[in-house]
Amino acid sequence: MTFKTLDDLSDIAGKRVLVRVDLNVPTKDGKVTDATRIERVVPTIRELSEKGAKVILLAHFGRPKGEPVEEMSLKPIAAAVEDIIDQRVHFAADCIGEAAATAVAGLENGDILLLENTRFHKGEEKNDAEFTKALAANGDIYINDAFSAAHRAHASTEGLAHLLPAYAGRTMQAELEALEAGLGNPKRPVVAIVGGAKVSTKIDLLTNLVKKVDALVIGGGMANTFLAAQGIDVGKSLCEHDLAETARSILTEAETSGCAIVLPVDGVIAREFKAGAANEVVDIKAIPADAMVLDVGAKSIAAVNDWVSKAETLVWNGPLGAFEIAPFDKATVAVARHAASRTKSGALVSVAGGGDTVSAMNHAGVADDLTYVSTAGGAFLEWMEGKPLPGVDILHQQK
Repeated sequence: MTFKTLDDLSDIAGKRVLVRVDLNVPTKDGKVTDATRIERVVPTIRELSEKGAKVILLAHFGRPKGEPVEEMSLKPIAAAVEDIIDQRVHFAADCIGEAAATAVAGLENGDILLLENTRFHKGEEKNDAEFTKALAANGDIYINDAFSAAHRAHASTEGLAHLLPAYAGRTMQAELEALEAGLGNPKRPVVAIVGGAKVSTKIDLLTNLVKKVDALVIGGGMANTFLAAQGIDVGKSLCEHDLAETARSILTEAETSGCAIVLPVDGVIAREFKAGAANEVVDIKAIPADAMVLDVGAKSIAAVNDWVSKAETLVWNGPLGAFEIAPFDKATVAVARHAASRTKSGALVSVAGGGDTVSAMNHAGVADDLTYVSTAGGAFLEWMEGKPLPGVDILHQQK
C-alpha cells in the first residue's frame, strides 16, 4: 500500500488523535434515521480508544456555509455515536479555540470527544492555513477515515495532513483497497454496470470507464439516450435527446478501446409511473409511442448476467430500472443477486457505490454479500471518473 494505516501506529497511549469521520447522516426530528456511516467508523474509533489514545472526532453536518446554524449542530449526533459505540462521547461546542482546547485538555486516555461542525467556520471549506493550524493545535496525529469527503480539499480532509503525521483509518483503508481491486489493478475481465436517470451527470464517468473496462452495461434512463442516439424510438421514456452526439462519441470511444457496450434488447413498458402499473415486456425496437421503458426485460437480464458470469471484477454504479417501484425492480434485483452469488463463491470481486446504488443493493438484500459497498456518493463517482481525490492523494504522499 502507498499510504500509512493504523498498523503503522505504535505507542499512541496518551496521544491526541484527530480523526476525520463522516457523520453527515440523515436525521428526522433530531434523531438519526440511517446510522450506516456512523457504524462504518466505529472500528477505527474503538481501536484507537482501546490503545489509550485521546480520540478527537472532526466532522461536518449539512451546509451551514461558514456560520453556526443550530439545526446543523453535531451535538445530537454525539448521542447517536455514543449509543452505537457503547461508550461515553464527550462534546465540545466548537472545533477550535478555547471550547475545543478545554475539552481536549480534560480527556483521559481512551476517551472520545466530538468537536462541533467544522463547517461552522469559513476556513474549513477554504482550506485556510490559519484555521487548519487552529485545528492541528488540538492533535498530535491525524487520521482520515472519511473517504466520502476525500474529494474535497478542505482543512479537515486535506490541510491537516500537511501539519501532522497522517494515516488512513480502517474505513478509508478498506475503501481504498476495494477501489484498487475494482479499477486500479483489477483482475480481468472487468465489467462495469452504470445506471441511473441521466447521461448528463455521468459523461466523465462513461468516458473514463470505456478506456478501463472490458464491458460496460448501460441501464436505467441513461440507456434510452444511447438507444435514441442509434435511431430507436423510445416513446415517452426518460431520454436526453440533446445528448445524442455525446452518446455516439462514447460508443465510438468504446469501440476504439475494445470495450463492449451492453444496451437493453427488451424493456418493461408502462403508460404510467406508479407501483403496480399495467406493464408488459416488448422488444426494445417496438416501444409504443405512448409508453415508457421503466426496467429491462428478461432477455436483457440474461445478457447482463452472462457478462457478470464472465467477469472477475465488477464495478457497479446506479440501478438498471426504476427499482424503487415494483415491479420495475426485477432487473436490478436479479443482477445484484447473481453478482452476490458469484462474489460469495469467490469467483468475483464486486465493488458498488454512488448515488442510489447503496439503496438498490439493500433493496436486493445483497449489500453484505458484495466485496465492498461504498457509502461515499460523490467521492466514489469522482474516483470512477478518474479524477484526483485531494484527501487520498495527500495520504499517498505521506508514505
